[in-house]
Amino acid sequence: MRNDSLFTPGARRHLRLLLRSIRPLADRLDRQFRALLRQRPYDAAQIRALLAITPAAGSRLRTLAQFLEQVEYQGRRLARLNLPLQEVSEILGEFGALLDQFLAGSFAPSREQLQMVTRLALNQAYYQVREAESQAFFGLYNAQAEAVCLEDLLDRLVTVLTRTFHARSGRLQLLAAPPTGKLARPLYIEHDSRDEHLIACPTMRGAHASYWSFPIQQVALLQLGFAVPYPWLPRELAMLHAAGARCFEALERARMQDEMRRLEAQARRAEEDERRRIGRDLHDEAAQSLVLLRLQLEMMEKDAPAALRPRLVQARLITERTVGELRRTIAALSPAVVERLGLQAALRQLAARCRRQQSAGVTLRISPGVAGLSLDVQEVIYRVAKEALQNVSKHSQASSVKLLLGLTDKRVRLSIQDNGDGFIPETARGKPMSFGLAGMQERAALLGGTLALRSAPGKGAAVILELPRASAKGVT
Repeated sequence: MRNDSLFTPGARRHLRLLLRSIRPLADRLDRQFRALLRQRPYDAAQIRALLAITPAAGSRLRTLAQFLEQVEYQGRRLARLNLPLQEVSEILGEFGALLDQFLAGSFAPSREQLQMVTRLALNQAYYQVREAESQAFFGLYNAQAEAVCLEDLLDRLVTVLTRTFHARSGRLQLLAAPPTGKLARPLYIEHDSRDEHLIACPTMRGAHASYWSFPIQQVALLQLGFAVPYPWLPRELAMLHAAGARCFEALERARMQDEMRRLEAQARRAEEDERRRIGRDLHDEAAQSLVLLRLQLEMMEKDAPAALRPRLVQARLITERTVGELRRTIAALSPAVVERLGLQAALRQLAARCRRQQSAGVTLRISPGVAGLSLDVQEVIYRVAKEALQNVSKHSQASSVKLLLGLTDKRVRLSIQDNGDGFIPETARGKPMSFGLAGMQERAALLGGTLALRSAPGKGAAVILELPRASAKGVT
C-alpha cells in the first residue's frame, strides 16, 4: 500500500500548503539542522541521509509520493548505516522543534500527519532491510541443505549473495592458499582503478562500474560486480562478515562430506575389486572343477551298472544345477558386462531381457556421451537399471517400460518408468531385496547423487537416479 494513499484529498491539499510554506525556509532549515547533526558522532553519509527525510527535503519535490519514496530509499540506507530507527525518529523530532521556530504553531495537524507517514515509511524501510537479511541467511541455509556437491554449493551460495546485495554478477571460488596482500582483507574496487586487475574472473573484470572483494576465512574469495559505483555501507559489511562465516561453515561441511564420499568410494572400489577377484577365483577353480566333475559323472554314468546309474544321474544333475548357481553368483559378484560391452550395450541387453521376460514394450533412449562417464558412475547406473527392470519383470505386470538416460551440463539422469500395478513406496522400502532401494540410494549418495522412487497403486512406478555431472569424472 502506498503511504500517500492514507491521506484524504483535503489532507493532501493542506500538506501541499505546508510544504509550499516550508520551501522558502528549506535552505536555512538545512543549515541549522546540519550544524546540529555535526555536533553528534554522525558521518557524512548519515548526515546526507537524515537531511533527505525532513519536511525541508519534501518541500523541494513535486509530489508527496516522491518524498515518501525518497524517505523509504534513505531509510534503507540509514538501516545499512547502522543508525537505530528510534534514534532517527528522535532526530526528526528535533527538526520539528527547529521548524516550530519559523511556523509558530501553524499547520499543526498537517505537520503531525506528515510526521506520522514519514515514520511509517521509515518503519517499512527498516523492515525491508531486516527481512532481506533474514531471507539471505535462509537462502544460505537452503543452499547448504540442497547442494549435492561442493561445486553445486559454491554456485548456490554465490547466487544467494549476488541477489542479497543486488549485484549484477558474482563469483565464489575456493583458494589453494590463503589470500595475500590486498585480497586478504575486504576491498572495494572501482572500474579503471589500479586494483581492478585483482578481480579473478576474466568475464567480470572490466565489465562493471565497481566491485566488492571479500575473503572468506582464508579458504575462499567472494567477488561481486555492480552496475554503479557502490561502496558498501557499514551494515552491508557486517552482513558480509556474517554471511562469510556461514559460507565457511557450509564449505567446511561440504569438504568433509566430499572427503567421506571419497573414502567411501575407495572402500566401495576395494569391495568391487574383491568381488571381481572372488568371481575370478570361483570361475577359474571351483567352476572348472565342478565342470570336470560333471564330465566325470557323465562318463561313469555310461559305464556304471544299471543299479548304480540312477544315483549317478542324480549326482550329475545336482552338479549341473550347482554349476548354474555358481555362474549366476559369479555374474552377480561383478557387473562384467559393463566393462566388457560398455554401458550403452549393457543397458540394451537389460532392455532385451525385460522384453523377453515381461512381453512388454521397452523404450530405450540414451544420450550421446555416456561412454565418457567413469566406470564408477556406469556401474551405479547399470545396477540401478538392472534392479528396477528386475522389479518390473517380477511385480509390475506392465505393458510399457521407458528407460531414459540423459546428460546435461551439470547432471546425469536415469529414469525407468512403467505403467504397471504400482505400489506404496514406503512399504517397498521395508522389503529386503538383493540390491534393493537402500543399496541403490547408498551408491547414488557416494557420488553425490540422489535416487527417488515414485509410485502409487494402479498408477505405475518411476525410479529416478540423478548424479552431478562432476561425479562423472569419478571420485579420486
